[in-house]
Amino acid sequence: MKKVYIILAAIVVAASSCERDDFPFDMGGFDDQQVVSELKDPALSWSADSFEASIGADNSFPTLENKYSVGVTYESSKPEVATISKLGVITLVSDGTTLISASSVADGTYSASSDSFVLTVLSPSSDEPDDESLSFESTGDPSSDDDISNTTFKGRITISYSESGDASVKGDSYGYVAVDGNKVTVNNTGGEVLIYELTGTTSNGFFKVYGAKKQAIVLNGVNITNPDGAALNNQNKKRTFVVVKGNNTLSDGPSAAYAKEGEEDLKAVVFSESQLVFSGSGLLTVNARNAQGKTGVSSDDYIRVMNSPTIKVNSGADAGNGLKGKDYVQLSGGALVVSIEAAMAKGISTDDYVLVEGGTHMVTSTGGVDYDEEDEEYTGTTCVKADNYFAMTGGSLTLKNTGDGGKGIRAGSYDFDETDHTLSDSFISGGILNVTTTGRESNDVSAKGIKIGWVTKDGSGDHAKVTGNAGKLVISGGNIFINSTYGEGLEVKGDLTFDGGETYVSSTSEDAVNCQGDLTVNNGFVYAYSSGNDAMDSNGNTNLNGGYVMAICTKGNPEVAIDANTEGGKKLYINNGVTLVAYGGLENGYSASQSVYSMSGTAGSWNALHDGKSFIAAFKAPSNISNYIVSAPSLSSGYKGVSVSGDAKCNGVWAVDGITGGSSVSLSNYTGGNGGPGGPGGGRPGGW
Repeated sequence: MKKVYIILAAIVVAASSCERDDFPFDMGGFDDQQVVSELKDPALSWSADSFEASIGADNSFPTLENKYSVGVTYESSKPEVATISKLGVITLVSDGTTLISASSVADGTYSASSDSFVLTVLSPSSDEPDDESLSFESTGDPSSDDDISNTTFKGRITISYSESGDASVKGDSYGYVAVDGNKVTVNNTGGEVLIYELTGTTSNGFFKVYGAKKQAIVLNGVNITNPDGAALNNQNKKRTFVVVKGNNTLSDGPSAAYAKEGEEDLKAVVFSESQLVFSGSGLLTVNARNAQGKTGVSSDDYIRVMNSPTIKVNSGADAGNGLKGKDYVQLSGGALVVSIEAAMAKGISTDDYVLVEGGTHMVTSTGGVDYDEEDEEYTGTTCVKADNYFAMTGGSLTLKNTGDGGKGIRAGSYDFDETDHTLSDSFISGGILNVTTTGRESNDVSAKGIKIGWVTKDGSGDHAKVTGNAGKLVISGGNIFINSTYGEGLEVKGDLTFDGGETYVSSTSEDAVNCQGDLTVNNGFVYAYSSGNDAMDSNGNTNLNGGYVMAICTKGNPEVAIDANTEGGKKLYINNGVTLVAYGGLENGYSASQSVYSMSGTAGSWNALHDGKSFIAAFKAPSNISNYIVSAPSLSSGYKGVSVSGDAKCNGVWAVDGITGGSSVSLSNYTGGNGGPGGPGGGRPGGW
């Protein structure tokens, strides 16, 4: 599986020594004062988040800013679409969409860094007019009615827009089409299942359709700007297929009033009363320039993206959400690239769930916090917002939120649960998820990488009593990379369970991983790093049953690497089967059914755990950290200075194959609990 690395904020590490002369391990020369060693952030950055290129054309690809000239590894998520060489040279191969990534690894001077952009490749044939066929190839799910190949169409009407005259119509033997300049309205009163193909350009027009049967709208090199409102207004309440061919643009205008027409909703540049199912292999750009808070693409039913179209939605500073499917949003293929600028706006939004199962998708948000008059509270922006749950089984999803109070994913709302009395579990079982948030807290709205569920409290502050909470997350597969500079990386208000996959979470201000319920690791690779709070924190029990867990906390007392709600009668359990590496202490009163040791390794290099016969695993912690808490089945010794030739897991911090060399180091029993900013165990053996 291809990897996409998140941009890590500068790593701050701190440690302290204990003054007792019976301290059982070397603290690496640190004193009682917190010593800070800050790594420079290379801040790798492409000059664009997305780019469209044509095969055979002279394309000026985005350039990479690399101000420190660090070593960079380039990667294309789909080499069958485009490749990129070791020197960063891009070669186009075929139509489609791929994610082009540049990444650097951490060393003693620089932190890890990465950035990516979505590349859409179009061949010259993509702009050729469509034939007169009334059938379509499968769009990837032939068992579903959403696959356009399962629909039989009776006819095709072609509308050609013109800057120099009125729009022209071909194939309208039914007399359904009315033309007023380039304002085109279709009223399908006969109930035929038809194809409407749109071509040409207009700066003052729209396409509006009424009907009572399924339909297809083929966008074939059409450019429509409606200065007054929606460019595409679908009032048909049956499934609508939108087939994207060639380059297409649909826009409103800065002064668009979106005046309501009777009882009709006008919510977006592309609006639909019915299901919207996108397919094809071309490019559709939707520009929401209005000052009315209107959305780029909106359906009062669901939205699904299939096959291989690229859909770019740009929502301006005074517009609204990027894309909203009221019932749900399902990303099965293609590429959805959403950019939002307004305060409180959502990139992808739904009143129910978001499912990502294929394709290459990116959402960026720059908007901040504002007061929501309807909800009577301050609200920030969110790249992906689902009132019920978020799910991912495949594909790739990259989320970047730079706004204050901004979140990458927000799933599971109190309002939904109160109304429907059932909040489904969010889950991730496959795919590549990359989340970066860099905003600060504003008006009590905090930035977070991922927030799942809700909690209600009696009172406020640290001593408020929790009166209710809901929203669970299960991670069983996939590659997840989360970096939140000023907020929690991964926050779950219910139970959080790791059953597989690779999860890398970093926060420089708050908990890297936090949950209100029980935190359980059964399998998979987990890495949690925090320089501002606990690495892994649970208000319930923390159960480490299996898998590979590395938790790094450099904040110091009272924060720890792995926390549990001891004050509430809960406990940290280290059970037989888990492979654990920690720095910064464990919760006091933890229970272990396998031995827990202190180990001195090599800072910033590969170290390993050995069972006397073979290597169990190798781990690579941040620079300047050489002492660890370790535990693993049948663990007998540690190794430092090992080499790893196998696949490095979890952003390059875990390995289980190809471990060789190194020198053996002894282990000593770990008896510490929380407290202290120092090395293994937080530096306070015996509960100092």
